[in-house]
Amino acid sequence: MRNLLLILILANVLYFLWGYFKNEPREPGVAVLEPSDLGPPLPMPEASEEDIADDTMIASVGDSGEVADDAAEGEEDTAGEEAAESAEEIVLAAVTERPRRSELSAVVGRTCVTIGPFRAMSDADSVQAQYSGEGMRTAKRQENGEIFVGHWVQVRNIANREEGNATVEVLRNGGIPEAYLVTTDDEGLKISLGLFGNLEGAERVEQQARALGLPADISRRMSNGVFHFVDVALPPGRGAGAMIERYGEEKVKMRGEASCPD
Repeated sequence: MRNLLLILILANVLYFLWGYFKNEPREPGVAVLEPSDLGPPLPMPEASEEDIADDTMIASVGDSGEVADDAAEGEEDTAGEEAAESAEEIVLAAVTERPRRSELSAVVGRTCVTIGPFRAMSDADSVQAQYSGEGMRTAKRQENGEIFVGHWVQVRNIANREEGNATVEVLRNGGIPEAYLVTTDDEGLKISLGLFGNLEGAERVEQQARALGLPADISRRMSNGVFHFVDVALPPGRGAGAMIERYGEEKVKMRGEASCPD
């Protein structure tokens, strides 16, 4: 049994030595293959005329001179250089051509604000001078017609002046010092409680009068004449919050209601 075990061990050692010396050790290098080892060649689709034209254009405007030489193989060197220069000029012209102002505005849009109306031209001049001095493009214009003036708070249906004066006294003592009697052609005698540019202020005075037991209401007051506006183009990152705080929401128009300076 012992002799059989030694014979098996000796056979394994001899087999290992035979395999080691027969097979050459693997080393890094380049493997050379015969074409027959790769199998039959794959079928290649025929290139169309459009593909050839695209490849030629890419080779003409590419950064690599070797690609351009391969695409223009068989032609004269001077003809190839002229074709490449011509193609580069076309591409550069397409890239560097600046769009017209109207086209650019349609793509990126413009943020403009219209401030007004102003009855006095001097008020519009002052607004234009302020924002022009801040580096913004501005334009002043005027319009004829009926323009919103403000929210008018009033008490209607006053029977006579005695009743009106007594009601005005109640309103002034109740914290509305702006109350006074007025006479209009369409409604006759009534009491005005004030004209407000913002609706919140008008509603506050209306509630004060109603708390005193008087039927006050709010109406939009319009006026005919010549009115002045200032169109302002806001720079990127600039909002209209400060303008609204200064002139009120009724006098600052944005988005679709605003006009941009030419």
